[in-house]
Amino acid sequence: MKAVFLTDQGRVRQHNEDAGGIFVNKDGHRLAVVADGMGGHRAGDVASEMTITQLKNVWEDSSGISTAGEAESWLRNQITEVNNLLFHHAMSHIECDGMGTTIVAAVSTDRFVSIANIGDSRCYLLNESGFKQVTEDHSLVNELVRTGQISREDAEHHPRKNVLLRALGTEKAVEMDIKTIIFEEGDLLLLCSDGLSNKVNEKEMSAILTNEDSLEQKAATLISLANENGGEDNITLAIVEFFEFSEGDE
Repeated sequence: MKAVFLTDQGRVRQHNEDAGGIFVNKDGHRLAVVADGMGGHRAGDVASEMTITQLKNVWEDSSGISTAGEAESWLRNQITEVNNLLFHHAMSHIECDGMGTTIVAAVSTDRFVSIANIGDSRCYLLNESGFKQVTEDHSLVNELVRTGQISREDAEHHPRKNVLLRALGTEKAVEMDIKTIIFEEGDLLLLCSDGLSNKVNEKEMSAILTNEDSLEQKAATLISLANENGGEDNITLAIVEFFEFSEGDE
């Protein structure tokens, strides 16, 4: 298995409120996470950084996660813990009032990947069937699309595209989507914030991910394209590539 993580401030924002990373536990399994923070007075970067730090520390100390059920339970329990942490931090620090973050996280073992998400950071899968989004955005615009009130084309340019229906840390309790998918050798997983998905379409993503470049070059090309197309937001992504035999791979 190979993986790469990359984040960029973009061309407009004064600060990078995205955070993320790829972390390895005691069994050699990977956790890839992207979090897109929000909140005034730089509270967004507090929310995303706290999320990543907490998940990293717990994951790196974990072991014995060998089934999809165990991976899904780990994600559900730990993201719930992070929600409590963020919510209480915001309550006790006035400068962080209203802060929150999106999250998309993937636990990858040698046989499956379990994915959790809250908000509009996304996970895509590239396999022999093609390239597709495997998470559902928790946004006002996606709800309008899902219920047939607007088309997917209308959604791309909707004035309220950034309105989220769910975020991590903003409420005492939080709902998340969790699913597990089986992967095969050569499959790619792309996790990203909306700074990428709003600026690079699925056709462009697929073309970049299927070219002959290294994972690092693919990640850099995706970020460059998002910046070329405006770069109004922070841009963060993680790519995980699966192999049947991972000896010698990082």
